[in-house]
Amino acid sequence: MERLTPRVRVVWLILAVARAAILGGLIVGGALALTRTELPNPAQGTLVPAAIGLAVALAVLRVIVAWRRYGIWRFDLRDDDLYIKRGVFTRIQTVVPYVRVQHVDSRRSPLERTVGLSTVVVYTAGSRSSDVAIPGLTPTRAEDLQESLRRLAIESAGEDAV
Repeated sequence: MERLTPRVRVVWLILAVARAAILGGLIVGGALALTRTELPNPAQGTLVPAAIGLAVALAVLRVIVAWRRYGIWRFDLRDDDLYIKRGVFTRIQTVVPYVRVQHVDSRRSPLERTVGLSTVVVYTAGSRSSDVAIPGLTPTRAEDLQESLRRLAIESAGEDAV
């Protein structure tokens, strides 16, 4: 089983902090707005500190989840399929038979480009969750993986997926 490049943690941590800051800003802003109203509120003096505490707790949780996510994420090119294992709270194991692969893309977001990473997206035949992404790859590894998946999909084109 192959692991992702450790630099993907940087991307996931930055995204976790950014999302936590947005959510925390909304929570604290909402608490501040409630304290400025004329509505009677017996807990008015503790509302903003409680909102700040909640925002900090959610930020810490998001950072821990982003950190653990890297330790769990694995993928493997097996003989007949692509196997992906991921998930912090809910463990997800995905098996993509090569015969079901429609096409394979690679993408690089601005943040991924900054840290030198790439994501491979495998589109499959089907309607429910018909694509899987493998993040945290170096551009060279993403290119190699994309070519390998393309070749394996072509080789298995005459087989039955079931």
